[in-house]
Amino acid sequence: MIFSGWVNRHQQNIIDYLIEENRVLKELHKGKRLRLNDDQRRRLARKGKILGRKLLFKFATIVTPDTLIAWHRKLIALKWTYPRKGPGRPPVMKKIAELVVRMATENSSWGYDRIQGALKNLGHKVAPTSIANILKRHGIEPAPERMKRTTWNTFLKAHWETFTAADFFTVEVWTFSGLVTFYILFFMELSTRKVYLAGITHSPDGSFMKQVARNLTDCYDGFLLGKRFLIIDRDKKYCKTFFDIIQDAGTKPVRCPVKAPNCNAFAERFVKSIKHECLNKMILFGVGSLQRAIRNYLDPYHREQNHQGLENQIIDP
Repeated sequence: MIFSGWVNRHQQNIIDYLIEENRVLKELHKGKRLRLNDDQRRRLARKGKILGRKLLFKFATIVTPDTLIAWHRKLIALKWTYPRKGPGRPPVMKKIAELVVRMATENSSWGYDRIQGALKNLGHKVAPTSIANILKRHGIEPAPERMKRTTWNTFLKAHWETFTAADFFTVEVWTFSGLVTFYILFFMELSTRKVYLAGITHSPDGSFMKQVARNLTDCYDGFLLGKRFLIIDRDKKYCKTFFDIIQDAGTKPVRCPVKAPNCNAFAERFVKSIKHECLNKMILFGVGSLQRAIRNYLDPYHREQNHQGLENQIIDP
């Protein structure tokens, strides 16, 4: 009995020390969630099941007894879970599914059989029902429905080479008369993202717009030569004389709906870029400093900057 009592006291001292050591380690990780792997959970679950809930409430400090019991139930469930082969055909490879989606989005008239034939030319055998399921999963309608709806992006790409866009933006400049608002008019070639600075003025009146139209339609180096459409907003600064000159040169203005900046998204994005990257970071004194700032921005814009819309290519490297 004396020896048994000594052994019990010795074991209890060991247990008390381990419990205190566990508390110290837990204090060192206070506020941090302990992340255990599956093997550690399995070992704690086996030992915790032997002690039972009552002793676990007394001694468990890392996790709650209910968590240990839940781990043990999962351990039992894994014992009786056998791998089973799923029914049906194997799923289509991710790369083939991406190719199906790309073909459908870039060719609105292609149906399931046409896409199947194009895939066959590339060495992929995919059933039409699989193609239909892939397109349905990505929210793409069948070809007859897709052909009825032409998005603005699709329309632009179909006429990419013949489209230009224009827009005004304003900059505040310090002059001898105080703070003056200057209007900058620029034009963009959508197929290449080239930007043409048409003019800078503090009063964009009819004579200014008339001269801009003449420069744009010059028979030798006019920016609108060969362009059939010009996307502009409904700003009243585009006067009747401006429209008459560019229409006589063969360019048709396409005016955006009211309060719809997304219809002229490329020009709006350029305005955001030049203001955020250049003009908003400067205090400009005189129109000369404004001209230099814009000129020094456009040079690296065309020769050094990568454009995401052009697959990260440079306009004029």
